[in-house]
Amino acid sequence: MKLTKLRLCKEASSKLRYSSGRTGLTPNLLCRIGFCLSLAEPSSPNPEMYQEDDREFNRYTLLGEYDELFVALLRQRCVSAGMDDKHLTEMFRAHMNRGAILVSGRLKNISDLVDLL
Repeated sequence: MKLTKLRLCKEASSKLRYSSGRTGLTPNLLCRIGFCLSLAEPSSPNPEMYQEDDREFNRYTLLGEYDELFVALLRQRCVSAGMDDKHLTEMFRAHMNRGAILVSGRLKNISDLVDLL
């Protein structure tokens, strides 16, 4: 996957700011948690629902030393959904956006993190 930067949609970006303020967690950590939540959902997100019109993340800042792990999780999810590697970039972006929105609804404060995990 050649993606080096990721832009989130306005809704996901706004919800990340709000969640970060409520929990004290950094946006990149919230994105990682949200990405996993999105992967666990039974349906695949629709990449067309998420415009690239707001906050931009550097991929390394977003995933850090766990980049290969997150790509492997995404690849497995795509395989189980019947998609090949050509869909990795668009599905990565879609799962990050959906995940940021999901995590916002499930983390009202830092104590909710224990229940979520």
